[in-house]
Amino acid sequence: MTSKTMTIKDLASYLGYKLNINENPTITGISYDSRAINKGDIFVCLIGEKTDGHKHIKEAEEKGASAILAQNKIESKLPVIYTKDTQIGIAKLANYFFHEPSKQLRIIGVTGTNGKTTTTHLIQHILEKHNLKTALIGTLGTKEKSSDKYYDAKHTTPQAPDLQKSLYDLIQKGFTHLAMEVSSHALSLNRVDDCHFAGAVITNITQDHLDFHLTMNEYTKAKKKLFEMLNSSVHKNKFVILNQDDISFNEFKKIVGKEIKIFSYGIKNKADFQAQEINFTAEGLNFTLMSPEGKFKAKSKLNGQFNVYNLLASICSAYAEGVNLSNIIQYIEDAKEVAGRFQIIKNEAKEYSPICIVDYAHTPDGLENILKAARFMVKHGKKLICVFGCGGDRDPTKRPKMGKIAEELSDLVIVTSDNPRTEEPNQIINDILSGIQNTSSIIVEPDRKSAIEIAVNKAEDNDIIVLAGKGHEDYQILKDKTIHFDDREEIAKALTNVSLRAPSGAKQSRSIQP
Repeated sequence: MTSKTMTIKDLASYLGYKLNINENPTITGISYDSRAINKGDIFVCLIGEKTDGHKHIKEAEEKGASAILAQNKIESKLPVIYTKDTQIGIAKLANYFFHEPSKQLRIIGVTGTNGKTTTTHLIQHILEKHNLKTALIGTLGTKEKSSDKYYDAKHTTPQAPDLQKSLYDLIQKGFTHLAMEVSSHALSLNRVDDCHFAGAVITNITQDHLDFHLTMNEYTKAKKKLFEMLNSSVHKNKFVILNQDDISFNEFKKIVGKEIKIFSYGIKNKADFQAQEINFTAEGLNFTLMSPEGKFKAKSKLNGQFNVYNLLASICSAYAEGVNLSNIIQYIEDAKEVAGRFQIIKNEAKEYSPICIVDYAHTPDGLENILKAARFMVKHGKKLICVFGCGGDRDPTKRPKMGKIAEELSDLVIVTSDNPRTEEPNQIINDILSGIQNTSSIIVEPDRKSAIEIAVNKAEDNDIIVLAGKGHEDYQILKDKTIHFDDREEIAKALTNVSLRAPSGAKQSRSIQP
């Protein structure tokens, strides 16, 4: 199977338009970036926050484009197809060009505020262990095996042509399954339009991306789209996985078609798959799983209550795909942590060292979850240090909330920069401090490298340092440039360079319930 060689009239007919033109050029590719056009491509005029493809027609012509897809009136010597929305049009075009690949691949789409990355990794791990050739597409990129490195890390969910090409390529390589993160941005911007999903999973709905969606209602509406799309999917044995403990449960349940199987999971409320008798240790977690198949003892190397939810969601997904539950329980035991997700770093070469946890938590709910999980690892007399900041050009209303959470759940808070982007770092920090009751006990250090060094110098042996916000990212976005910066590298350097003193007298550490 190869990608389509189509003419402009073929495409116009597929999109429902008639063209009265003499020329009928062949289209050999799709481009939405005028700088990266290959000869024979159709250039799609996407309108983004900062760019408008309609302004780059001349460059597209010079690079050898064969046709244009536009939504605004333009002047061009090339054949032009007009559509009401090029974002919708490019999704339809890409799906058609690559032979509707999602119809031949069982895609399990995972959406939600927190937990998407870990859940998709767990789904891939389980299905792969069950000899189902399963790939992954998400925040960290594309991964064809759980042991592989990622590639093509552009967006959590790629643009439609990139996504459809990836699906097409996976089919060529013999893949039958795909675990895919589906972001609210991708759903709103129509990147996954015309995709046929076999399953849809919701992790949770909490505050995030309000700079883009503006309201929680619009944010939730975007997430619902995945479940609405499932109703029209051509796949058989379709399923949805819903979080019984999340406020969105009933809202999502009522939009699911009657022919689609629904599986619920939870901890607090009775569900199809419920975790009871949960225990956390330094080595991981274990719990009793109540299921349609009876009671099972489950354990994992992952940690934190939030990961219990991620495990439950992945267990449900694999069960819905027909994997034997006893096998699933066995498979999750050796699943490894995801890069930058509750990733533990400690200098084993030194006699004394704090335990450092690097995590991507960048929302109020995410920070609360990670700090509560870390608290379970704090031994008597030890302290929990939190280092975090908030991203610039993003929802400012979450900043004071995260400040309040950090103060309440940590013994020491160091407020620093995240990705300030075009905002002044000190203004972001002031927004965070406005949610903190006693700012005199807070350390402020805008330079993230210095903040990490301060945390390590303030720590004693077996203290816990949570470094939140950037996780797997190996860059920092400043006002005028993007620099290399990796929290994991910086914390490792700080641990190597510091000479920790021997543990001092015991201090009483607070006990905080999950």
